[in-house]
Amino acid sequence: MSMVGRYVRLAPAELNRAVLRPDWAREYVEERMAAEPGDGLPDPGSRLHSTGKMWHALEHLLRLRGVEVNVVHGEEEIPGAEDWGYGTPRVICPERVRDAVGAMAAITPEGLVERVTPAELADAGIYPYAGGSYPGERLDDVAAAYQDLAAFFRTTARLRQGLLAWIG
Repeated sequence: MSMVGRYVRLAPAELNRAVLRPDWAREYVEERMAAEPGDGLPDPGSRLHSTGKMWHALEHLLRLRGVEVNVVHGEEEIPGAEDWGYGTPRVICPERVRDAVGAMAAITPEGLVERVTPAELADAGIYPYAGGSYPGERLDDVAAAYQDLAAFFRTTARLRQGLLAWIG
């Protein structure tokens, strides 16, 4: 089973409810995933998003580019939440989503991956490049995942919503 980055966009009242009632959050996400199974392509109207296997590379490269918001893992742990795959879900509040969008606006998909190679990511232990498990010789998949993630964050900010993020 692959480790993939996942998000669900929530209105502020829903985000508060998710923090207060982690079981509700889990049920909500499962219902959304069943209702919006998708075909792997980004859907601008969806409340769900996935970075696929590129989550770790995105985290590493965004940190290198100085993005202070923890875009990949989320920022605030939900007290009492159970493990959703590879850890508990975390919250990115609407204000921090806007902060992330501001920081990400200065980084193009091409700019995110310039001056780095798949071999360097593998040497740094970055999934999925580490261990030779990912055959990519270029970073097109990371750039595409970043472009889609940035668009999802922009929509979330425009709607003044927050996010739950987790690796599942």
